[in-house]
Amino acid sequence: MFSPSVLQTLVWTDYRLAVLFTVILPLILLIWTFIKKSEAIGHLLTIYWKVASLLAITVYLMIGGFAFSFITALMARILIPLSLWFWEDLNEEIDDHRITPLKLAFAGWRWAITLYSVVGAFLEVSFLRCAFSKAAFSSAACQTWLEPPLLYKEYFHAGTTYGFLGFLGIVGLVVYLLSLGYFVFFRLGKQGRTATYQ
Repeated sequence: MFSPSVLQTLVWTDYRLAVLFTVILPLILLIWTFIKKSEAIGHLLTIYWKVASLLAITVYLMIGGFAFSFITALMARILIPLSLWFWEDLNEEIDDHRITPLKLAFAGWRWAITLYSVVGAFLEVSFLRCAFSKAAFSSAACQTWLEPPLLYKEYFHAGTTYGFLGFLGIVGLVVYLLSLGYFVFFRLGKQGRTATYQ
């Protein structure tokens, strides 16, 4: 589908955009909301960080060499925009706020990360075979997606084994799936699309 050099450029560009849109910008917005005491945006960003933690889990799973990390990557691309647009009460409260630089910045980021996630999801779908076939996972195309996580490992976990970091990814995934399952099967029916459910 892509030549090796084009794919490598695409993968590294995707990871750089991920750092910008999923880490740096929402972190700046979160700090800004605390300074401005914007509860609705702050609440939505808190939900975002919980959901987006699946991206960090995916990085550790890829470091551990788990093929199903391609499934968790796709899940993250779907769940992130869903978490940002799902809550009716927060959306209404944000819409009712007067126009401020924070509101404009948040709206711009929310649309940008939604577009980034949708495009990324289509890209991830074309590489889902990496999750279901050992031969595909071992191919150069699939292994290209592991290059940035492995470089991250060299920078931040140089003295740690791949197996241990993969184990941390598994533990994180189990906790994440239990939390998601609890929300879907126990809270969603009572809470609906209201984020302020107690």
